[in-house]
Amino acid sequence: MARAALTPLGVAALALLVEAPMHPYEMYQLLMARHEDRLVKVRPGTLYHAVGRLEEAGLVESTGIDRSGNRPERTTYRITGTGREALTERLQNMLAEPVNEYPVFPHAIAEAHNLPSGVVLELLDHRVANLENQLDFLVRGEEAVAAKGVEPKFWIDVKYQQTMLRTEIDWIRSFQNDLRSGQLPW
Repeated sequence: MARAALTPLGVAALALLVEAPMHPYEMYQLLMARHEDRLVKVRPGTLYHAVGRLEEAGLVESTGIDRSGNRPERTTYRITGTGREALTERLQNMLAEPVNEYPVFPHAIAEAHNLPSGVVLELLDHRVANLENQLDFLVRGEEAVAAKGVEPKFWIDVKYQQTMLRTEIDWIRSFQNDLRSGQLPW
């Protein structure tokens, strides 16, 4: 696996293994408990495949196989030195280099003129309500982790996402005001 090919799920798996050795199902449970699925697309099967690819690339290694009762065998993995290097390199690249991820919303806004203004306004009202629900969820999450004494460096993504949601909500409301007032002819 070339380091440039380290996927977001691969990054998440390596980051978990920096914390402690664990098996993929434990990784999945931890990702879901932390609501990391709002940052990276994660399913148990894809996580198992991702860990398998990381192992083939020498970025993780097995520390043993456990079996408890009637449960299936579970292979525990740990990150290797090469894995730590790959994680560091990928995170540095992700932080430094902007990437056009081709989000759907800007495309929809660019083509919204193909719909009647009333429909656009109604759909954007619906979008704002959904965004406000997401924002409320993140605010409650921030309050919960702060109350537990979790260091802010472990949830800075929550603050970032709150800021991005607030910005999108503000932009949509401004756009709607321009459309309603006639300042933006349709």
